[in-house]
Amino acid sequence: MTSKPAFNFALFFLLTVTAASSQAETFQWKDSNGQTVVSDVPPPASVKGRRSIGGVKPAVVSENLPEKTADGAKAPELPKTTADKDLDFKKRQQEAKEKAEKQTKEQAAESEKRDNCERARRNLAALEANRPLSTLDEKGERKLMDTTQREMEMERARKFMADSCK
Repeated sequence: MTSKPAFNFALFFLLTVTAASSQAETFQWKDSNGQTVVSDVPPPASVKGRRSIGGVKPAVVSENLPEKTADGAKAPELPKTTADKDLDFKKRQQEAKEKAEKQTKEQAAESEKRDNCERARRNLAALEANRPLSTLDEKGERKLMDTTQREMEMERARKFMADSCK
């Protein structure tokens, strides 16, 4: 009967040691002589190329600042606060509103340009038709357009079309 308590103690001791060692973190690094060192104690801060090779990392926050990488990668950003998210949302809304207004203005300008071009084409067609056309003088009376006036008006319509019908 004495062997059963000894067996239970040995089993308990073995399980405790195994559980404790599975919780330990193991580190590996090269020392100043070029020898590979494997230990459960973290290497000195001056050692480069250190790495953890197993176990659970401790919950202790290191006070060492993260080292900058050679390629200039930034540290990950912290999660945004609700105020930051709200500010970003309002900024995106304002940009969308400005973009919509700009697009509306561009569409209106394009529509006006097409209308002016179409009017100029119709005026030029009427002038080239050689039908009698009249204009109003200073007194508001109708006066028939002579050939030189018609030629001048056709030239003005052609210039306007060249400028606005691009």
